[in-house]
Amino acid sequence: MVAIVDYGAGNLTSVRLAFDKIGVRAAVTNVPAEILAAERVVFPGVGSAGAAMKCLEDLRLLACLREVVRRGTPFLGICLGTQVILEYSEEDEVDCLGLISGRVNLLRPGDRAIKIPHMGWNSVVFSRRHPVFDDLADGSEFYFVHSYCPAPSSAAVVLGTTEYGGMEFSSVLGQDSIVATQFHPERSGRLGLKLLANFSRWDGKC
Repeated sequence: MVAIVDYGAGNLTSVRLAFDKIGVRAAVTNVPAEILAAERVVFPGVGSAGAAMKCLEDLRLLACLREVVRRGTPFLGICLGTQVILEYSEEDEVDCLGLISGRVNLLRPGDRAIKIPHMGWNSVVFSRRHPVFDDLADGSEFYFVHSYCPAPSSAAVVLGTTEYGGMEFSSVLGQDSIVATQFHPERSGRLGLKLLANFSRWDGKC
């Protein structure tokens, strides 16, 4: 079973319905015991970093999510769920989960005429291959909605990058049993469903 973490910030129904489409059983939950018992964990998110971290603390999910990763359970972060797995976010100036070393910065395109948030379809250039991206071509397009972006401390955790307004940012991160996408696979049509299907088969090792 896939546990979709409900911490009050996410497209929870969209994510669950995407798993339904590929025939994978998924449940939305904020119960630590259910999350820890799951075969895979999805950490979605829409909203602000500060509000998300407060909800995680109030729901006593901080230690739970760190334990999921410590155990090596396959873990997928999506959008805000990707940002708050880093150590610190410039949005709300808040400390985050620290599952991957680095911080989250405001998007600062070189072209001042480019609008923020970055919203719509954009391509991902894979820095290295990973089982979650099997049968997905380099340069595949996915759907983005965000104003902040991951800035990991090490290039070794960057699985993919995206260009927006003359700025290149890390759009996919991976470390041990963690894969995290700044884009929304659940909103990305056929390719997004393929990514979720790959994640549903992945053993958390790479």
